[in-house]
Amino acid sequence: MKKLFIYNKVVAVALGTMALCSCTDSFLDKEPDERTTIQTVDDVIQLFTASYPDANIGWVCELSSDNVMDLNSVHLPTSTQSKQEGTHYNLSSSGRQDDEMYRFEPVKSSTSSDTPAAIWTSFYASINSVNEGMQTLDRLAAEPGFVADRKYNAARGEGLLIRAYDHFILVNCFSQAYKNDELSRRDIGIPYVTTPITTVDDDYDRSNVTETYKHIVADMEEGLRLISNVNYKMPKWHFNEDAAHAFAARVYLFLRQWNKVIEHADAVLGSNNETLLAHMFDMSVLDDLSLLSDFANAWQSPYIYSNIMLLDTYSTIQRKCRYRYGQGSLVARAIYYHNMPLWSGWVANPSIFVTGLGGNGYGTYYPAWISEQFQYSDKVAGIGYAHTIRREFTYAELLLTRAEAYIMTEQYEKAFSDLQTYYESITKFSQKTADIYKANNRMQPLTMKIVESWFDKKRGNNYNCFDDWKFVTNMSPDYIIPAAATPLMNCLNYFRRYELNFTGMRFFDLKRWGMEYSHEYGLNNEVYTMTWNDPRRALEVPEDAIASGLEPSRPQTVDSVSTSTAIPASQFWPQEDNNDNE
Repeated sequence: MKKLFIYNKVVAVALGTMALCSCTDSFLDKEPDERTTIQTVDDVIQLFTASYPDANIGWVCELSSDNVMDLNSVHLPTSTQSKQEGTHYNLSSSGRQDDEMYRFEPVKSSTSSDTPAAIWTSFYASINSVNEGMQTLDRLAAEPGFVADRKYNAARGEGLLIRAYDHFILVNCFSQAYKNDELSRRDIGIPYVTTPITTVDDDYDRSNVTETYKHIVADMEEGLRLISNVNYKMPKWHFNEDAAHAFAARVYLFLRQWNKVIEHADAVLGSNNETLLAHMFDMSVLDDLSLLSDFANAWQSPYIYSNIMLLDTYSTIQRKCRYRYGQGSLVARAIYYHNMPLWSGWVANPSIFVTGLGGNGYGTYYPAWISEQFQYSDKVAGIGYAHTIRREFTYAELLLTRAEAYIMTEQYEKAFSDLQTYYESITKFSQKTADIYKANNRMQPLTMKIVESWFDKKRGNNYNCFDDWKFVTNMSPDYIIPAAATPLMNCLNYFRRYELNFTGMRFFDLKRWGMEYSHEYGLNNEVYTMTWNDPRRALEVPEDAIASGLEPSRPQTVDSVSTSTAIPASQFWPQEDNNDNE
């Protein structure tokens, strides 16, 4: 395996880390990093405050998944109540890079925010900043008479967890999904960097996916042993104890180590579902809100129990939803705009908004939890920075993570209990709102009977449902989902797609499950198909990185794997809408 250069821009960004200040505002409730040198444990703690990555994977990964469609292609209205005839818009994209990502091509036109280059640069800058702090902690530990107290251990644990998290995101973006230890040794990984980058001449080995995960787990487990909430007044902006366990549950989910998933999820969720429901997001807080910014503040608040860890990122993902690519038509129906025994229309109405495109049943949607928080640098000039707060770890995601592990260990009653708790949480309105919704939308409690009937593909053309999950065996021969688990997995897939909408996690799920999907592009509805073993499932690293000698993510060119074909759009439309209640 060749050793090749890391993207040079990372070095420039990382070397400036010690002079950076955390861009904050009152809505962030974070302490600024005003340190210029790092000599003490307190300096390291301040450094780590500014060391979290500020890039957002949401838009890049959503464009790479089945959660976004080309609104310029011929498509049906979102509403099933409208006349079912095709239409299309004539919209420009927010930039050529969006066209490239949607067509599964390497992004060559931009390195700005919400691009693969921004992710690559930001996450490696974060890693380098952490490694600067870890180097200081190592130096302090080597001094005569040094005793590691709780504050020191918590700082070291946080650094290890940030480093593990950064590499986890990078390997899931720029490499193939984990298959098993043997098969994943054949897939190129990402450079695992544990020392500060000091010069552009430093060179690194991308190794393989298996080795990358071994490093992630080693850092993560050591971080878990050391982490505590002692160093911060507002721990939800940092890796706290609960966030560390939530991260471990996510990593072990991707590695399919189901018992460890349950172990770490239990450390946060416990086993009493009545208590757990009280910790989920309470939809009743939305009742008296009217402004989009108010809804965003409610979802993104560090003061609500349901948010385990938040990340402040620079992103205009909300604005991009008003351009060519968005959630409309059959995509919106698949996620939330459809009828079923549990609800009709769209669920959790106060959290979903029309972006202003279209009419007469057409439109696109996005959730309030991606709404930006704007920080003015000059209010008179109206300029500043667009922040998008990521709800990186939440009780809801962790609950669905545990449900999947229960399914895979054939603990079906426990899996259903977690799915039932999740459903109760997203329909937990105030009594007044609940009465209105139940009257208008025929909402019913989630029962095992509904899971076994509605989430059975044989019943009809239900969204997010499969006849079976045998396709996961493509990823690894030891990855087997029993036929008896099919309805529960379909339900889980449905809930995860809704809950993690616009976070980018759908792309990761498609990869790790080996799901195949397509993008329709342009007025002729050209079809770009993503097979389970497509090399384009790994985002390509930035051109500058490749020019510096770094091994590319895709061993084949895009032209050699693209299967674009002009096919009439009508071939992809259902003959009838089977998603209404009968």
